[in-house]
Amino acid sequence: MIAIPQQPQKMTIEEYLEWEPLQELRYEYFDGEVFAMTGGTIPHNDIALNFYRGLYPHLRARGCRVNVSDVKVQFESKSIYYYPDVIVSCDPEDLNARKFIQNPKIIAEVLSPSTSGKDRGEKFTNYLKIPSLQEYLLIDSEKISVERYCRGEGRMWLYYPYSAGDMITLSSIEFEIAIALLYEGVAFAADE
Repeated sequence: MIAIPQQPQKMTIEEYLEWEPLQELRYEYFDGEVFAMTGGTIPHNDIALNFYRGLYPHLRARGCRVNVSDVKVQFESKSIYYYPDVIVSCDPEDLNARKFIQNPKIIAEVLSPSTSGKDRGEKFTNYLKIPSLQEYLLIDSEKISVERYCRGEGRMWLYYPYSAGDMITLSSIEFEIAIALLYEGVAFAADE
């Protein structure tokens, strides 16, 4: 999704949480500012849904949940709320959540030219501070490329790049998916 600044005035967390559900669009919140989430491309949507379809049967059997795009994550500081493209939680507190996920295990962002900088920068920095997060994925919507960051020892994060023909391993949930399944039915700009 594409985030654009919505309004210059600041909002408190309480104001945001009261105001946002009444809006037609979804809004992310960062340090008092709100950002409207505009629609993504069809490849963006297809990739997120392909990932969801692969994860759902595996996670359901493990008592975990997976959500796509319309579910926000709340940070411990409560000063940040983002809408990841795909979010997985196995935390009992999140299984019956109705407003947001607080303890994600896996977050995936589908990159587009307009969101790549934020997903690799601000969001990347903030997501890696979530104590429960074990894996962060950046999935390119313009070419077959996936980057996985996996929590290592202490503050270390391990980097795993994937390209055409690879199997993606999500060690925190004992799951593998062929990269080809993520991109199944996705038309790239060069294909059109």
